[in-house]
Amino acid sequence: MASRSWIDKDFYAALGVPKGASTDDIKKAYRKLVMQYHPDRNQGNPEAEERFKQISEAYDVLANPEKRREYDQLREAAASGFPGGFRMDDLGDEFDIEDFLQTVFGGRGGFGGFGGRRNVRTRGSDVEGTVSLSFEEAALGAERTLTLEVPVACGVCNGAGGTDPKTCPTCQGRGTVANSQGPFAFSQTCSTCRGRGTVTERPCSGCGGAGVRRERRNVTVKIPPGISDGGRVRVRGRGEAGSGGGAAGDLYVRVQVKPHPFFGRKGQDLTLTLPVTFSEAALGSQVKVPTLTEPVTLKIPPGTSSGKTFRIRGRGIPKRGGGAGDLLATVQVAVPKKLSRKQRELVEQLEDDEAPRAHLGV
Repeated sequence: MASRSWIDKDFYAALGVPKGASTDDIKKAYRKLVMQYHPDRNQGNPEAEERFKQISEAYDVLANPEKRREYDQLREAAASGFPGGFRMDDLGDEFDIEDFLQTVFGGRGGFGGFGGRRNVRTRGSDVEGTVSLSFEEAALGAERTLTLEVPVACGVCNGAGGTDPKTCPTCQGRGTVANSQGPFAFSQTCSTCRGRGTVTERPCSGCGGAGVRRERRNVTVKIPPGISDGGRVRVRGRGEAGSGGGAAGDLYVRVQVKPHPFFGRKGQDLTLTLPVTFSEAALGSQVKVPTLTEPVTLKIPPGTSSGKTFRIRGRGIPKRGGGAGDLLATVQVAVPKKLSRKQRELVEQLEDDEAPRAHLGV
C-alpha cells in the first residue's frame, strides 16, 4: 500500500534516474550508490548512513512495479494540488491509493468528477496501546497481550446497521457528498449513512444502527529484539473496523523500557562500567563480565588504567536482519576506603617507587 511519507520524497532523484527509467537502469543505479554509501565503507559518517537509507527506500519502491505505480499516482495527485483543505494527516501511515484518489478527486478518471461510486470504503482508525518491558526483554524480544476495547463490525447486522435498507436521502446512495472548491470538486464520506449509501428504518438492536459495536479483545503482540525506549510496533488490521467494506485500522504499540541496574545502551551496543581491583589492573587478570545471556571471561592486561574500554564483540543488542552489537566494558579501578596495616605498608612502599608526574616536571 502507498505510504503517506512518499509524498515528500523524490525517489527518482535519490537514485539519480529519470522518471521513465527502466527496471534495469534502476538496479544499476542502486548497486552503484550502495557501493559508495554502504555503512561498512563509511563508518562514523552519519551523512553517508542517512544517504544509504534514502537509497534503500527509493529502490524498495521503484524496483517494485506495484509500489512504483502507486508512488507515481500519489505524486501526480499531489502535484495537482489537494482541494478542499484535504490533509494527508486524514489518512493512516499506509493507505489504499484507489480510496485516496476517490476521496480527494472523486476517482482516477478525472479530478473534477465523482465516479458515482456507492458504498465508499473508509479505512478504520488506528488504535494505540502501551506496554512496559524490562531492559532484557527489549533487547532480546518479548510477547505481550493487550486487552483493547475497539469498534468492530456488528455481528448481528454484519455492519448494515439494521433491516429494511433505504437509499440515503442525503447522498442518493453514493455514499459520498460533493463539495465544490473553485475549479475542483471533491467527495467526502456522507455523514448520514457513514458511507454505506443506505439508511435503515429499523435500526439493529445490537448496534443501534451504527453498524459497529465496541468489543473487548485480547491481542498478542510480538516485540522484536532490539527495540528502544519509545519505539513503536505496528500490528496490521487490529485497529478499529472500517466502514463500507473498508480495511480495519492498525494497532500501534508504544514500548516503555525500564532502566537496567548496570547496563547502558548506545545504539546497538551495550555499555558497562566494570570494577576491578588495583592488583587486577596492575598485574593483569581474567575477570568475569556479565552479558544479556551468560557471563564471558575478559582478559585484563597488566598495567590497565582506569577508564580503559574493552570491546566484547557480538554481546550487545541484537540487530535487525541478524547479528548483534558489542559490549563496551569500561574499567574502573576500585580504591578501597579502608586499608589494613599490612596493606598500608605495601601501598606506602609502592608510593616510594612511583613517579607518575615526573614527565610534568613536578
